[in-house]
Amino acid sequence: MNTKQFNKSKLAIHLSLAIAANAGVVAIAQAEEAPQAADKVEVIEVKGIRGSLIRSTDLKRSATGVVDAISAEEMGKFPDTNLAESLQRITGVSVSRSNGEGSQITVRGFGPDFNLVTLNGRQMAGTGFTRSFNFENLSSEGVSSLEIMKTARAEAPTGGLGATVNIVTAKPLQNPGEKYSFMAKGIHDSSVEEGDEVTPEIAGIYSNSFADDTVGVSANFSYHRRDFQRQAADIRSWLVNPTLSVDAENIIDNRPLGADGEAAKQFFDPTVGENGEYISAAFFPQEISFSKDDIKRERLNAQLTLQYAPTDDLTFTVDHTISNAITGTNSFSWGIWNGSFGGNGNAYELDENGTAIYYNSAGDDASFTAFRETNEVDSKATGINIAWQATDNLSVSLDAHTSKTTTDNGKDAGLHANARVILGSAAISNKEYFFRDGDVPGFNVNWQNGTQEVNPSEIGSNFSIFTRTPGESEVSQVQLDGKLFTYTDIGLETVKFGAAYTKQTLSGWGGSNNANAPGFNNGTFAEIFPDAMFERVDLGSFLDEFSFGGNGVAPGYTYIFDLDEAFARQSAYLTEEVIGSDVYQIGTFDGFPVNRVEEETISIYLSSSWVFELSDYDVFVNLGLRYEETDILSPAKSRVAEQVYWAGGSEWLTEFASGGELVEVDYEGEYDLLLPMIDIKVDLTDDLVSRISWGQTITRPTLDDMLGNLSLTPSPKLNSRSGSRGNPNLEPFKSTNFDVSLEYYYSEASYAAIGLFWKDVDNWIDNSQVKTTFDGLHDVYLGQRWNDAVAAIEGRGEQATDAAIYNEIVANGVGIGENNRILPDPATDPLIEWTINSPENVGSRKVNGIEFAIQHLFGESGFGAGLNATMVDGDVEYDNYMLASQAVLAGLSDSANLQLFYEKDGLSVKLTGAWRDKYLIAQGLPDAGGSAPPQYAQAYLQWDVSVNYEVNESTTLFFEGVNLTNETERSFSRFESQFLNAAQYAPRYAVGFRYTMGD
Repeated sequence: MNTKQFNKSKLAIHLSLAIAANAGVVAIAQAEEAPQAADKVEVIEVKGIRGSLIRSTDLKRSATGVVDAISAEEMGKFPDTNLAESLQRITGVSVSRSNGEGSQITVRGFGPDFNLVTLNGRQMAGTGFTRSFNFENLSSEGVSSLEIMKTARAEAPTGGLGATVNIVTAKPLQNPGEKYSFMAKGIHDSSVEEGDEVTPEIAGIYSNSFADDTVGVSANFSYHRRDFQRQAADIRSWLVNPTLSVDAENIIDNRPLGADGEAAKQFFDPTVGENGEYISAAFFPQEISFSKDDIKRERLNAQLTLQYAPTDDLTFTVDHTISNAITGTNSFSWGIWNGSFGGNGNAYELDENGTAIYYNSAGDDASFTAFRETNEVDSKATGINIAWQATDNLSVSLDAHTSKTTTDNGKDAGLHANARVILGSAAISNKEYFFRDGDVPGFNVNWQNGTQEVNPSEIGSNFSIFTRTPGESEVSQVQLDGKLFTYTDIGLETVKFGAAYTKQTLSGWGGSNNANAPGFNNGTFAEIFPDAMFERVDLGSFLDEFSFGGNGVAPGYTYIFDLDEAFARQSAYLTEEVIGSDVYQIGTFDGFPVNRVEEETISIYLSSSWVFELSDYDVFVNLGLRYEETDILSPAKSRVAEQVYWAGGSEWLTEFASGGELVEVDYEGEYDLLLPMIDIKVDLTDDLVSRISWGQTITRPTLDDMLGNLSLTPSPKLNSRSGSRGNPNLEPFKSTNFDVSLEYYYSEASYAAIGLFWKDVDNWIDNSQVKTTFDGLHDVYLGQRWNDAVAAIEGRGEQATDAAIYNEIVANGVGIGENNRILPDPATDPLIEWTINSPENVGSRKVNGIEFAIQHLFGESGFGAGLNATMVDGDVEYDNYMLASQAVLAGLSDSANLQLFYEKDGLSVKLTGAWRDKYLIAQGLPDAGGSAPPQYAQAYLQWDVSVNYEVNESTTLFFEGVNLTNETERSFSRFESQFLNAAQYAPRYAVGFRYTMGD
């Protein structure tokens, strides 16, 4: 333990009351420290787990609204290496994971887009084309605390309908003197196969003050690298009622029967008839694939803070923060495509929900894919703060900052894009999908060579996809805040006031280019790939944390190949002289639409804090009002679609005018808001605290939703003629919130709390699907030539597969373009019916829940425990029997967290468990049109452990274990038999030391 001195004055006494009634944005509070002193009081600083819990509990107790916090255990040591993993310890907070790490948070059922993240009270630029923030990109070493405000605060920036999370970093003059800490550890991820067995993480933080503590400097940095492997199985989409021609004797239908003896009509489709009708439904997998991803991730964080206090009343602070994360992925995958359906079907079996648990089909292809991507997320933030204690009663803070985040998935040094090179064969007799038992479905291909295994000599060029989609998000903000200490006899203690200007811009461009897009229809060119290029891999141990049913992994093999070699061979051979305009090349990304949104907000606020006695009870009241005006501008550039042609097989392509000429249009929107709030805290006894809070909060529409441009898919396969457009005139989600809670603080850092909350959200935004046609875009599908081809094929007693139809039309020679493209015929082909996705405000929704938490330290034994749980409900759940987009809340789920620890005599051991129930990830799947199928995540429970041993006052050795029980991830659609994804990583472990010196 360390001791230090602080000064106590009359102002400090009043300040403590104000802070008790106004726990708010830390950046403002930090500028309001008591300046001078009369007496000196010794303070004992408690470190470690206990000290962290004491500080967090004190903040929670003193706040008027519902506020939780996590504090660093000591300088440079946060409870978890990942900030999202730390936040999930807070009641009502659960995390979503990326690559096995906590990435984004959900609070009280409201997902990442509904929560605002600030850094020292400043709004941060989002990651990618979104407002949400990925905590995995920010190190925890330089963070002193995390504060999460679940109720409205007039002085806080808006955007956190679920919660506002403030990341607080240390300031050198807050804790003067020289001090520093250094940490190094080695990480072993037990999933790794291609990377290093042990990867490094190092971090350091330094702080010092000079010139009688009038000048301060602090700096921190961290470098983290992790190599690991992800194994996965995926189904891209489930299509409802695709057109199939299968003989009755080859169908097993386990759906319940209706009164008419046909399959019961259990699903409501609003697009049928005038007002929608109940229909029977059958669901088929579009494709299935397995994959192994070898991933290398590097993260660099740094922050420099300079402070100058020329007088006791004036402090200047300048800080600069950088974060850079690079993720490199090398993958291989293998799978089958069922997506054309039509006459390809041979046999199928449906379960009681109409889900195909067996499907045998002809046509299409099976493929082997190599994928490579290097993605960089780079963030920079610079700010200046001037804090002035103008008088004994008035303090003023002026804060200005700018932050920018750029993302680019085209950082591959060789290709400057992410690359998906697909090789395969169409020499298929038939292919089978099956999922009658087990956790993961399987598939087999019966090849024309008479076996279930293709020969390397039969593998040829299918097509490749090259994608680059860089983006940039920038926030510029100026805030003026004031605080007046009033000392009135009527109970008014403080008045806060302020104004702010915030400008957020976001832009993104790029897209995907297909190389050799028609695939097998020009020939497979198998001769350009030597057999030696392919390596056969046995899959006996693939996804071994899951069950594949009685047959095991099927298929039990795959072929892998070198992406660069496959690219080089195709680039050298598939030239314009060989295949015409379908020349194999990456192509340019300059002709794609440039999407941009500019959002400007002016805000003012006024709040007041009151302290008085009522019937012998101490009552603290915080009353506030915030007003905002927001203007939106979305200059959108779009490509103009000219025609859609059939390239053969399952490949349909949109051809854009003038090679993708862009047309720019400016779209505008605006809205204003008045947001009141009130918090009431009553100290019923010295240990018992009750709270009531009412207020209004907002979440702005996602930037994606506000884009004004129209975009049509460049690959409009059958059953997937889709597009999207944004809506700059969207109103933000606006929630009226009511909270009531009771908290019992019965011992130091020990308490029990229960709370109820209700959220009534207006202007709910939902993506609505509309079906429409566009002049000039005609459809070969079901046109006269198509129907004539089907009639001719079936008239010969043959199966009318998509390949057979294509060949029949080509043989007839009507409307055939280069490389046997079947071009649309405006005279005989109908207009294409497109399903356009458009966001709209669709009404209101309600969410409510209950939170419970208990935290207990067992005296001086060193043992402690914490348990919290949150149960949420509302009219925002997805109806699996509705075949349409719905106004639902993704992320709504119950959650619970458990923490057990021992800390004494230099040894600390902590075991944590985080559980999250099944929840809706999102709605909508590729090519599923207006049926907007759900994506559910299975319940998840993760156990982590950390052990620390203090060798001496300066040196600590530690061990960390993450995901000890090797928890896996699994997702599905309407029913568990509609499998979407399974992924496994592995436990990872770290051993290291921390060296700390200073006062």
